[in-house]
Amino acid sequence: MAVARVAAVAFQGVEVLPVDVQVQMAPGSVGFHIVGLPDKAVGESRERVRASLNSIGLALPARRITMNLAPADLLKEGSHFDLPIALALLTALGALPSGEIAEYVALGELGLDGVIAPVAGVLPAAIHASAAGLGIICPAAQGGEAAWAGESLRVLAPASLIALLNHFRGEQILPAPVPRVAEARGRGLDLKDIKGQETAKRALEVAAAGGHNLLMIGPPGSGKSMLAARLPGILPPLEPAEALEVSMIHSVAGGLDEGKLLRERPYRDPHHSASLPALVGGGLRARPGEISLAHKGVLFLDELPEFQRATLEALRQPVETGRVSIARANAHVSYPARFQLIAAMNPCRCGHLDDPALGCGRAPRCGIDYQAKISGPLFDRIDLHVEVPAVAAADLALPAPREGSGEVAARVAAARAIQLRRYQGVAQEPAITTNAEADGTLLEEIAAPDAEGRRLLADAAERMKLSARGYHRVLRVARTLADLEAAPSVRRIHIAEALAYRRIAPGR
Repeated sequence: MAVARVAAVAFQGVEVLPVDVQVQMAPGSVGFHIVGLPDKAVGESRERVRASLNSIGLALPARRITMNLAPADLLKEGSHFDLPIALALLTALGALPSGEIAEYVALGELGLDGVIAPVAGVLPAAIHASAAGLGIICPAAQGGEAAWAGESLRVLAPASLIALLNHFRGEQILPAPVPRVAEARGRGLDLKDIKGQETAKRALEVAAAGGHNLLMIGPPGSGKSMLAARLPGILPPLEPAEALEVSMIHSVAGGLDEGKLLRERPYRDPHHSASLPALVGGGLRARPGEISLAHKGVLFLDELPEFQRATLEALRQPVETGRVSIARANAHVSYPARFQLIAAMNPCRCGHLDDPALGCGRAPRCGIDYQAKISGPLFDRIDLHVEVPAVAAADLALPAPREGSGEVAARVAAARAIQLRRYQGVAQEPAITTNAEADGTLLEEIAAPDAEGRRLLADAAERMKLSARGYHRVLRVARTLADLEAAPSVRRIHIAEALAYRRIAPGR
């Protein structure tokens, strides 16, 4: 009794593991059994596959059908096993040539009418198939996604089972899919919309130029959320390698719209009621969280103290390492999480700590208690602290500023280009692209200040009680300030401005 085989994949984070789908039809009691540690979605594929085959005029024989998903000790999750299971059955029935099917990796979910529906993880599966010298069979809606894995990759993207059968019979050849790119977001949000707040705008530009974390503290209505929403408009687009890396994470999460590759940096702004697994990642299938979906982009946390304490503390390690490891009883996966943290908060619960006319009767105690919800170590990991005061009515009456996001974005792009050239020759894994990622001896080499700057930094570190981490973050910001001026070295003026951004809000 011959065994028909089809190549499939399983996912552990963004890592792709090969799965061998094997089917045997033997005499004996009639049944259809799936073994190899399938989850409920895979177990239910029996009925979806049976109905799909009936829709194209095929019926399973009255025999004992055993479907094995090898290796047997690896948990198989997700509906994307529907298509390889169906193809293995069609091969066993002689409806498909086993030699040609063996040259492809397959994934896709089947409808009861034989239509192949989109699934998560097509892009990493295509890259895996290309590396293994195989082609890929995927849903029609995601053919453009798979095509990004390489020009030499053979991609079949049928809309239904019957279309795939007709292709192998030579009756209806499937066209090669074309790689697709997501449309650019509208540029409606511009820094020209914000009147006043020049200090905060400057801090936003510095944060964008060096990839630094930023905390904005100010009363309600001062423009903190408006500033954060305009940060993507001044960030440079993703480099091709970055676009592929980011798109792989969103593909595993099922978030690529119509299989289009992302070219703009992600902007994620979860509500403060978000749970720890939603923010960091986890759940039954250890899916990527908001911090991984913000990889190479922006994670905006508004009303920072309103987040759960444990949720915020879970950010400490990813902010430093750029990676998050999710350890569960049934899974241990790792996701990239090199995001730019932008946070906003009120100085106290009522929000008017510095205004006796509007503040509550508990000031300044209310400010101390409210800001104490954010731990010192998390504050220390944020490069830039900036106060965003209330906007005066006189400022609101002024005309819009001349300089908008376009002018700032040009300066940010020039500073980022300087950093890319600087770090191209640095042998480090993962590769460094911004000043915020520089550390150790490398940071001391590229951000060594002049004699006056070194004295200022030493004195300030003593008086401000800067930690070693805070000391190095001042150097990183100073290096970015120098890059914005295209200055070859860090001078005293850069150290002075960087130190100004280390101030913690009053009452802490």
